[in-house]
Amino acid sequence: MVSDLVPWAVTALGGVAYGLLLFVVADGLALIVGVMNVMNLAHGASYLAGAYLACWLADGTLTGLAVAVLAGIAAAAIAGAGLSVLLKPLAGHTEQAAVTLGIGFIASWAFTRLTGGNTLSPPRPAILDGHLSFAGHGYPVYDLTFIVLAIPLAAGMYLIVRRSMAGIRLRAAVDDPLMAAAQGLSVARIRTIALATGTMLAVTAGVLGAPVIGPGPGVDSHVLTLSLIVVILGGAGTNIRALLTSALLVGMVENIGVATVPALASFSLFLIVIAVLVVRGHRQAVSAA
Repeated sequence: MVSDLVPWAVTALGGVAYGLLLFVVADGLALIVGVMNVMNLAHGASYLAGAYLACWLADGTLTGLAVAVLAGIAAAAIAGAGLSVLLKPLAGHTEQAAVTLGIGFIASWAFTRLTGGNTLSPPRPAILDGHLSFAGHGYPVYDLTFIVLAIPLAAGMYLIVRRSMAGIRLRAAVDDPLMAAAQGLSVARIRTIALATGTMLAVTAGVLGAPVIGPGPGVDSHVLTLSLIVVILGGAGTNIRALLTSALLVGMVENIGVATVPALASFSLFLIVIAVLVVRGHRQAVSAA
């Protein structure tokens, strides 16, 4: 009986790793969309950029992986700052969505041209390239390591956004920019830092998550769609716990769905999204009545 449950446990553990990867990406998107109120549809392209960096710079060592992460952080800081300047004159979500969607398409096209449209798989660090056996079923050590790394990241983001002075200033700049400016806070600077940080999270997730979701055509759109779902289900705000819960839910549904009935995986996910949003809307309508 126990042996029959092991494959499901291994699949569920894969769902946790997948969900935590989505959490890191969605955390950056929530910061940009939910907190800074900027519609960034190029977020999936940021993940894709990080994943390609992992393929080009990682050499199967922890040092190579670290170099890819640092290169990704540097590139993301520049890209986020540039995005802030580009979007500064655009106040409406429609204009922001059109511009960032165009940036995402151009980036995806460029990566496809550079790689010939092939799906790549970066080498995992040799020390993490193995499997742990559970009753005859193997599970990648790298995925377990990612789980271990993502958990303190979730806790750290919660403390930064909800407990730190930087988080307080960020929320103040969004909630009442005029009052924040009157208190001596640079709203433009906070906006730039937030956009750069959100982009860094997506790129870093791409570097570390490339062995889980490898770079290739359509990956940026897939990651963007799932991240948007996580942010919508999580409430699109600074509630890190809600965001983490929704990311784990999406990861579980995706991973278990693909492992059991691949044709219905996306159907099941969107069915859950529809149900959650309808119930949430009904509750809000009742509360407002």
